[in-house]
Amino acid sequence: MKQRLFAPIDNAPLILFRIFLGFLLACETFGAIATGWVKSNFITPKFTFSFIGMEWLQPLPGSGMYFYFIAMGLLGLMVMLGYKYRFSIGAFSLLWAGVYFMQKTSYNNHYYLLLLVCLMMLFLPAHRYASIDAKQNPEIKKLTMPTWCSWVMIAQVAIVYFFATLAKFYPDWLDGSFTRSLLDNSVTIPWLHDVMTQQWFYLFIAYAGIAFDGLIVPLMLYKKTRTVAFVASLIFHIFNSITLQIGIFPFFALSFAVFFYPPERIKELFFKKKPALVQADLATADYEALSIFRYFFIPYLIIQLLLPLRHYFIEGDVLWTEEGHRLSWRMMLRNRNGHTSFTVIDKATKQQLPYRLSKALTPKQKSAMNTRPDMIWQMAQRIKQHFATEGKDVEVHANTRVAVNSNPYKLFIDPNVDLAAVSWNYFGHCPWILLYDGKNNPIK
Repeated sequence: MKQRLFAPIDNAPLILFRIFLGFLLACETFGAIATGWVKSNFITPKFTFSFIGMEWLQPLPGSGMYFYFIAMGLLGLMVMLGYKYRFSIGAFSLLWAGVYFMQKTSYNNHYYLLLLVCLMMLFLPAHRYASIDAKQNPEIKKLTMPTWCSWVMIAQVAIVYFFATLAKFYPDWLDGSFTRSLLDNSVTIPWLHDVMTQQWFYLFIAYAGIAFDGLIVPLMLYKKTRTVAFVASLIFHIFNSITLQIGIFPFFALSFAVFFYPPERIKELFFKKKPALVQADLATADYEALSIFRYFFIPYLIIQLLLPLRHYFIEGDVLWTEEGHRLSWRMMLRNRNGHTSFTVIDKATKQQLPYRLSKALTPKQKSAMNTRPDMIWQMAQRIKQHFATEGKDVEVHANTRVAVNSNPYKLFIDPNVDLAAVSWNYFGHCPWILLYDGKNNPIK
């Protein structure tokens, strides 16, 4: 097994992936400026909902975030060209981590996947061919890589698809109600909308989604079904790109296909001038990066397998509580609607104090906060801090009702709990998030 993992193969797939990745990084970051995403998430808000424990991580003042994203776009181009590769991919990873942890209003799973893949690429020799680095320093130029360099990428994408499949086995997906709602809200072309909201179509999409996520990796691994699977993947992701408008993610997902095809085939298609490998290139196992594989990639993949399981050990249904939802590849699974208001009480006088959310949050922030327990809790902490600057010690109670997938609205947060006085539990259930039994009766 060790010899197979470290057997040298043509590094064309990794080189091509680096080029694709760098181009997509530039598209993502420059596109975020062009579409107004940077403005709506970092410039306009008075503050952002950072990950809990990282509240100090806030946007640069003024137009600083535009320059921040421009820098990331330039780093993406450097990755694509293989110029100062370790620096450029490392710097991009650091800056993108800042973006990822800085705001949750527009959370998207592909932002997380992008961060993970950039981190992985930092430890892979993706600059040893077709790069400025290799041209300037011929000593690093190499035609091969250990086989495991492809397999860690395949393992990562397999983990994503496996947990995405597992998450779909719940009633609202299986009866098509979620896919109908998703298509109803996302498709704006009238005749297309009429077709896509018919029962036969949204049920087909629901079960095709399960089949695709569950089978795409095995079918891509099997030589006889690989090309058919790739064509299916192409259709699936282009459909998602058109109907769901989810940025670079469909193209990012497609780029992993290079690791499933024989390296020689990738070389023939994309690097025709690349010298062919001779027997001497393949004769000796490549243990050059043994420590990286052993001490980074093995622990990394174990963590990736464990993180999506944590919500099974937290009381309550993750679909309702959201506890353990992030980092678990629970993608495009539910619609949440709700409304939240806060009651602020001065502890000294017992009088209710006015607080206007509309002055503190943008409409986009308020819409996201309305149904997310961690953001509701963070808002309560900010309200407490706001009144503390006025010399007042306050209680903050949330009045929240939430509906998941167009089901009836239910009380979400215990209105009797002072959210300003409780802590957030990262590893278990927060008891102030109300739970319900199978008959929608509150569980005390």
